[in-house]
Order: sequence, then C-alpha cells, then structure tokens
Amino acid sequence: MSPSEIPNHCDTGIYLLGAGGHALVVADAVLAGGRSITGFMDDAEDPALKNLRLSDNQTPARLSGLEGLDAKSLAGKPWLIGLGDLGLRRALIDRLYAAEEDLTSVVHPRTIVSEHAVVAGGVFVGPGAIVNARARLLDHAIVNSGAIVEHDCLIAENAHIAPGAVLGGTVKVGNDTLVGLGARVLPGVTIGSGCTVGAGAVVLADVADGVTVIGCPAVNR
Repeated sequence: MSPSEIPNHCDTGIYLLGAGGHALVVADAVLAGGRSITGFMDDAEDPALKNLRLSDNQTPARLSGLEGLDAKSLAGKPWLIGLGDLGLRRALIDRLYAAEEDLTSVVHPRTIVSEHAVVAGGVFVGPGAIVNARARLLDHAIVNSGAIVEHDCLIAENAHIAPGAVLGGTVKVGNDTLVGLGARVLPGVTIGSGCTVGAGAVVLADVADGVTVIGCPAVNR
C-alpha cells in the first residue's frame, strides 16, 4: 500500500515512521497506554515491528516504506517518528514539516511527567523517565527510558536524552543533540545544537554547537 492509499478513519491509532529497535520501544509504550498502532512505515527488509502482537493478536500493517513519503500522505492521521538515528529523524522532519499539525506524542504510563511540564508534538517519553515542573520538551524530542529531566529544563527539537541520563535544573539542550547513556549534566549548563555527549560523561560547563564531549569531567573529543 502506497502512502497515498493510507485509509482515513476515526480510529486514534498511530502511524509509526520506522520499525526498528527504537520503534519497538515506542510501540510498547503506545500499547501500554491503551492506544493502538494502525501501521508502520519502514525501508528495512526485516523490520522489528513485523511480529509485534497487538491487543487483538494481530500484527500492525506494513503500510509502505519511508521513501517517497510526503506531508500530504499523513494529513489527518496521527503520526510519530519511531527512528532513533537523529540524522534520519531530521531528514523526515524537514520533509514532513507541513504535516506537523497531525503530530502525536507518546508518554509511557510508567513515567512521572509534571502537570506543569510542557510536552509538544512528536515527543516520546520512555518508561521510568521523570520530567519535572516547568521542563519543556519541544517537537520530536526523546526522553528515553529512566532518564531524568529536572525542573525548568529545555529539550529542543529532535534532541535525544538517552536512557539513564540525568539533567539538573535549568539545563538547555539544543536541536538534534544526543545526551548519551547515563550522562550527567550539571544544573544551568547549556548544550548547543548538533552536539553529542558521550555515554557516562559528566558535563560541568556549556558546550558549543556541533561539539562532541566525553569523559568525567567532559572535554572535547
């Protein structure tokens, strides 16, 4: 089925763009929250979602690949990017910007998200994560399993806070930045756009755009 043939219907099922390991985690959160997955789109020959069992013991439909997908194809259909690679995600975001009004977000029911936090469209918050008061998660941000985003943090568009990472209060993370597994960022630090914070790094000072930092304390690689 081509993207233009995706059916419109009143079901609130989500269309996942991507079907690898990260999409499987997102799909699990979707189902745990009582929502449904209408189908997925992926270019892989052996997508991880192909054997996912839904509540009615069915598998989600493989609707198409991602190649050629455009914003018009998604009009009126709730969708979310299920790819983990930030570069691939950015390419899709840029291509589908006109469909942003149909973005949905997925927050696993086993999370703590303050009622005073702001969660924009296309956001994924994984199991065990904590997002505290006045934190802001902008479009397509990921706060992955067990990560902690403290009060007044800003997680910009398409940034990924990896499993187990901890951000102190008022931290700012720029667009398309990865804060790696188990990293720690001290309160008040600003990390620029297009950055990578290595797994386990401890970031004590601001990081300029496009820089990779590793270690404890974190230094430029």
